[in-house]
Amino acid sequence: MRVVCQRVSEARVRVAGEVVGEIGPGLAVLLGIERGDRDEDARRLAGKVARLRIFEDDAGKFDRSLLDVGGAALVVSQFTLIADSRGQKGTRPDFSRAAPRAEAEPLYETFAAAFRELGIPFQTGVFGARMALELVNDGPVTIILET
Repeated sequence: MRVVCQRVSEARVRVAGEVVGEIGPGLAVLLGIERGDRDEDARRLAGKVARLRIFEDDAGKFDRSLLDVGGAALVVSQFTLIADSRGQKGTRPDFSRAAPRAEAEPLYETFAAAFRELGIPFQTGVFGARMALELVNDGPVTIILET
């Protein structure tokens, strides 16, 4: 499981031109799920994201988390995060390590549910849909985490 966390001042996701999820200050979280990932991986990684200290304190140091600042999260599934381009002939990435929908969608829901349990307001995209993500990266700050 891999996430790309981007600190944002605002973010929204559209499906077929309609906004399906939108947040103000917080994190845009792109979530990629690999074959063999488990519920406990999703819960643990959601906890790491929630506690990731990438928001500034009064002294301007990265010392506050999403939980500390009361920010929101926009969670969007993105199987392309699991792409492997090492050793490939040509330039086509290999997506075979990405979990199939039947395995990945419940883990995506588990990841989001972990935010709910932590009290983090969140919105989501639509699993498996073609989405347009709009965000204003604050900083910019972008962090990649893996299980």
